[in-house]
Amino acid sequence: MNELELTGKARTHITQIESPRFAAQSEVVKAFFQLQKAALKEGIDLQPFSSFRNYKTQVRIWNKKFSGQKPLYDIRGKERDNASLSENEIIDAILGWSALPGASRHHWGTEIDVIDAAAIEKDYRVKLLPEETENEGVFARLHDWLNENIQTYGFFRPYQEYQEGHMYPEPWHLSYAPLSHQVMKIFTYEIVERTIQKSDILGKELVLDRLEKIYQNHILL
Repeated sequence: MNELELTGKARTHITQIESPRFAAQSEVVKAFFQLQKAALKEGIDLQPFSSFRNYKTQVRIWNKKFSGQKPLYDIRGKERDNASLSENEIIDAILGWSALPGASRHHWGTEIDVIDAAAIEKDYRVKLLPEETENEGVFARLHDWLNENIQTYGFFRPYQEYQEGHMYPEPWHLSYAPLSHQVMKIFTYEIVERTIQKSDILGKELVLDRLEKIYQNHILL
């Protein structure tokens, strides 16, 4: 993969699927369909909710969260008061759930956020928050099944457990290990730094001041 592909500024590494609609590298598409077929045997309608995401989309997400146009959440999914936070606190809050533009694993075509369409009504608004995955949550059964099966098909959860200052747990986020582990070997700090320096994200200077720590905590780990 080249630098444009790694940072979501190109999609030459991506295969677009129309039904179900998602985009990923071709090897990931094949593995996902195998996982989906196995899930269906258990009455689970495994569907991609989010897959490849380009750089411009990640910038839009970041800037809307930074400016208060989109909500910020704590680790339990409770909405936070943007107006009461400093700009550094806003950056921390964004990074709990969202990657820096150019540094999202979703740029690589190796990541898929998943839901169980059989567990919800058609008008249900998916939140992708912890409440959906635990106890009596609508996707609790899905995640119990994923716990036992994703490794068989090459997937793992990069945000499985929380460490202080790192990304919050995202059990719905699946990564295809055979490819994403290879990407991590070539996704250097210098690539991230160049991308942010050229970006128009809000809070850019503060991000650059903290970039080495962000790279360690939110990308490498």
